[in-house]
Amino acid sequence: MTQAIAPRAAATTTGGVAFRVRALLLLLLAVIGAVLAGAAPASAHAALTGSDPQQGAVVGRAPTQVSLTFSEKVAMSDDSVRVLDPKGKRVDTGKATDLGGTTYGVKLHSGLPDGTFTVTYQVVSADSHPVSGAFTFSVGAPSQTSVALSDPAVGGGVVGALYGVGRYVSYAGFILLVGGAAFVLACWQHGAGVRPVQRLVVSGWLALTGATLALLLLRGSYVGSGKVGDIFDLTLLGQVLQTKAGAALVSRLLLLAAGALFIAVLFGAYARRDEADVTDVSGRGDASDKGDGSDKGGVDADAEKRDLTFGLAIGGAVVAAGLAASWAMAEHASTGIQAGLAMPVDVLHLLAVAVWLGGLSALLVALFRAPVETQIDAAAVRRFSRLAFGSVTVLAATGIYQSWRQVGSWSALTGTWYGQLLLIKIGLVAVLVGIAWISRRWTAQLSEAPQAKALATAGAKAGAGTGTTAGTTARATALAELRTKQPTKVPANSRKSSSGGSDSENADSRDSNSGHSNSRDSHSADSRRAAQLARQQTAVATARQKRLRDADPARAGLRRSVLAEAGVAVVLLAVTTVLTSTEPGRTEEAAKQVTSSSSQRSGPLSLKLPFDTGGQDGKGTAEITLAPARVGGNEMHVYVERPNGKAFDIPEVKVAFTLKAKKIGPLPVTPDRIATGHWSAIGVQIPMAGDWEIAVTVRTSDIDQTTVTKNAKIG
Repeated sequence: MTQAIAPRAAATTTGGVAFRVRALLLLLLAVIGAVLAGAAPASAHAALTGSDPQQGAVVGRAPTQVSLTFSEKVAMSDDSVRVLDPKGKRVDTGKATDLGGTTYGVKLHSGLPDGTFTVTYQVVSADSHPVSGAFTFSVGAPSQTSVALSDPAVGGGVVGALYGVGRYVSYAGFILLVGGAAFVLACWQHGAGVRPVQRLVVSGWLALTGATLALLLLRGSYVGSGKVGDIFDLTLLGQVLQTKAGAALVSRLLLLAAGALFIAVLFGAYARRDEADVTDVSGRGDASDKGDGSDKGGVDADAEKRDLTFGLAIGGAVVAAGLAASWAMAEHASTGIQAGLAMPVDVLHLLAVAVWLGGLSALLVALFRAPVETQIDAAAVRRFSRLAFGSVTVLAATGIYQSWRQVGSWSALTGTWYGQLLLIKIGLVAVLVGIAWISRRWTAQLSEAPQAKALATAGAKAGAGTGTTAGTTARATALAELRTKQPTKVPANSRKSSSGGSDSENADSRDSNSGHSNSRDSHSADSRRAAQLARQQTAVATARQKRLRDADPARAGLRRSVLAEAGVAVVLLAVTTVLTSTEPGRTEEAAKQVTSSSSQRSGPLSLKLPFDTGGQDGKGTAEITLAPARVGGNEMHVYVERPNGKAFDIPEVKVAFTLKAKKIGPLPVTPDRIATGHWSAIGVQIPMAGDWEIAVTVRTSDIDQTTVTKNAKIG
């Protein structure tokens, strides 16, 4: 009983470990999207930096066109910019034109009435993200408008969430596909025949292909109406195929077709050739002992395998670089400063991430899921350690350049969401590198896997006196023995036919009815015993594999550290994917500066000017407000208060505006008295934007008056 329980306990423990590994791999694919799916839609990476007329401006004459200036190039359709009159009727011609640089305009019909007009826009930035917004301006004077400015939620809703999940799955699939294949070719060529490693790489290809097809279908609705019903609109799909983002997705699909051929060769002909080496080497060894000179065939086979490995490496590198370029040519790197340099740097960055994190996933699978007879050897782990170090070096160099390009200043590093996410990413990379250093220490102490020890021992004994061929033959024989040392299931029917066939025939001849009944009972009992025996054999084999895996303390420590690395990598990849959908710090700061400058120049103006006329009860404060404080007509209010804050009833207030830089003014304004301490004037004309001097003259009695001045930017 004890012997039966122990293997089951071991199997349960191993099953728990296997469950944790599967859960972690699923996390790598799913958490990136699932955890972050509740985040806000992708932030626009192009910002509206100016317009003519300006937002909130009041102009004396109706303009002939409306122009908009963005922080980068945008793509426009016929309905990208719409201008609506106070009744909600379109007054634009419907065709937006490129006015040069990053400025675009739309013509307006003639004979427009006075009132407040609404401008709405929905465009696609150069890095493929949708941008939308709205603003108002007035002709003559502000008025009521029937246009409701609701949030268009471009890039949001159900379609936006699906598009975001598709992007995250595509990144994860790319990492597993490229990193897993690179791990096999560069570090562990025997892994081409290991089923769990094959499943990992194929899963990456399937995830990337499925996500790319989904993105292609979702794209039209994502940048347009945002309706689920438009996902399968073939007209929108045709329009998407004519855009830069659509071309990038189609190119990715074509490259994935080439990637499928690469996978077929890697896990087909290449894996079979590696397995056939055992038989071929053994055959060459026997022939060599007979002196027929077949060493030449072995040399030719080795050279042929090296050529195949080289060809797969070159072809895989081309496909991987092309896949990375499908992102670089359509997203952040394709726009902004130094785009010609940023795109190849972005390709290197994506490849380094894939080789590091994808290779880490393959190593995790090899350590936990590979059968004992094909357990990864220490030399392969050391090769991946060196490859990962090189990838991290490339990642750091390209990341520093990208950070400078996207952030631009120290203030943006701490004052924008993009910069704060970047700091979190840097911290996670530091943690991951620290854990990787621990893994390197375990790798240095790593001993050979059990099958590698057997091969090395057999090769050393046989090759000591008979040469290289004999040693290779012995290693092949040892590997074959290890692969055949697996418990075999004995079918119940075969045992019965071999041990009791003659007795059954005699019994049937003596008593047919009794024999049939006994045969059924015996068959049922044998089936139960066979099933029990099969379970016991499986439990024993599982316990044996666990003992072999845990025989090396350094290998067990390496598995723990790689698990920790993979856990941090999941979080790191999640933060990275959020970064790709966040407005760069450089763009955000530029938009803030424009908004702040526009607000200072043309927002509602409020100034407080203390005064003292010198007479009795002559002190107080005059507060002047000017709205919208832009070129054209404005509404002015003056409030006069005593030092205690109460309204000050004075005989007269006058205001004058002077633009000394242009020698304009003073332009006098005499407001009307509205109530105690309150004067107002409507239609105050400001002819030009600039730094205006505002002079307020206050008279508190027949002989006591004073003029106080203050400068302010208007327009």
